[in-house]
Amino acid sequence: MNPSNQSAVTFFIIRGISDLPELQLPIFLLVLFIYLISLSGNMTILFLVCSDRRLHTPMYFFLGNLSILDMSSITISIHKILINFVTGYHGVSFFACMTQMYVFSSFSCDGLYLLTAMSYDRYVAICNPLRYPILMNHRVCALLATVCWSLGFTQMIPFLIYFSTLSHYESNVINHFFCDIVPLTNISYRDSSFLEIYTDIIGFFLWTGPFIFTFLSYVYIIKSILKIRTNSGRRKAFYTCSSHITVVSILYVTLGTQYLSPTSEDNLDSNKLFALLNAAAVPMLNPLIYSLKNKDVKSALRRRLK
Repeated sequence: MNPSNQSAVTFFIIRGISDLPELQLPIFLLVLFIYLISLSGNMTILFLVCSDRRLHTPMYFFLGNLSILDMSSITISIHKILINFVTGYHGVSFFACMTQMYVFSSFSCDGLYLLTAMSYDRYVAICNPLRYPILMNHRVCALLATVCWSLGFTQMIPFLIYFSTLSHYESNVINHFFCDIVPLTNISYRDSSFLEIYTDIIGFFLWTGPFIFTFLSYVYIIKSILKIRTNSGRRKAFYTCSSHITVVSILYVTLGTQYLSPTSEDNLDSNKLFALLNAAAVPMLNPLIYSLKNKDVKSALRRRLK
């Protein structure tokens, strides 16, 4: 079709996870359950970090930031599933769609950068314990958090400009459960070569850069841990990093599978699954992992419950 013969898109239709009527209620209940668990878990972590003085350390400062990010990310991405089921209306305005795409993509970037900052915190704590209070003081932590949040929102501006300036789309039906880069690319008229090149560049800095930094941090961490003479000391050092390693692994796998896979229409259905894992399951798992594998958090929770 010639885009000049088409009217400009003013709204989109979100198809959702599935078109089958009999699956709408189970999907709604599942998503609602995941959403409530994620909110309650992350709010608990954030409450403990803010209220318990023993958790006023750099590691838990970044964990509090991660909880805020998880609550915001899951709300911006899956709220449309819940609203669509309740109201029966699957439309979203052009402005709201662009905003959702931009904010969610920015949150995805912010998550990687926050986890990278947390890996640096673990590196300093284990490899330079005597200088830790100086290298990770309140000012440094605040600066690192500000940089992490700013980088994600800055890097996604070209994507926002690209999709916002498109006057026509092949269709206004988005085969996804929210507005995201991949489904929007598939229905755009414009040659996406620029977008693919920019995505490769962003992908290098977004995934490869933080991954290399995190990997090198843990190389030095493991070398330092192996120098510890006692088995109990080595186990304790490994234990302090286990939660972070688990969260990093889950996030990189889900993001890589979602955004680095082919963007053809045939792959969008399978892409929805990984998008749901990234948007809903990861924010739910993060507080569970940190609460179940962290003695300080469990102790703080017991103190508050008493």
